Amino acid sequence: MIRSTVLILILLTLPFTVSARGIAAAGKEKAAVCEACHGLDGKSVDPTYPNLAGQHEDYLQKALADYRSGRRQNAIMAGFAGPLTDQDIKDLAAWYASQDGLKDLSIK
Repeated sequence: MIRSTVLILILLTLPFTVSARGIAAAGKEKAAVCEACHGLDGKSVDPTYPNLAGQHEDYLQKALADYRSGRRQNAIMAGFAGPLTDQDIKDLAAWYASQDGLKDLSIK
C-alpha cells in the first residue's frame, strides 16, 4: 500500500518536472530573431551582445522571464521578450543551453 502511494505521488509530479524544460529543436527555430545579435548558435561576434551558448538553462529562463516582466531592464530585450510565451522561453533556453559554450572562463 505504501509503495503504491509513493509511486502514485511520483507519477503525479512527473508532468510538472518534465514541463520545466523546453524543447531544443523548437528553440532553434524560435531563435532566428535572436541570431542578429547573439549569433547563429548563441556565440556573438560582437562583444556588445552576450554569448548565450552553453549558458545554464534555468538562468536563461529566468533572464528572459525577467525581461518580459520588466524586472530586468533593457529596451531591446524587453521588445523581443515581451511577446514570448512561457513555452517559447523554455524552448529558447533549451536551445542555447544545448550549445557548446565558452571553454575559457578566465578574466582577461
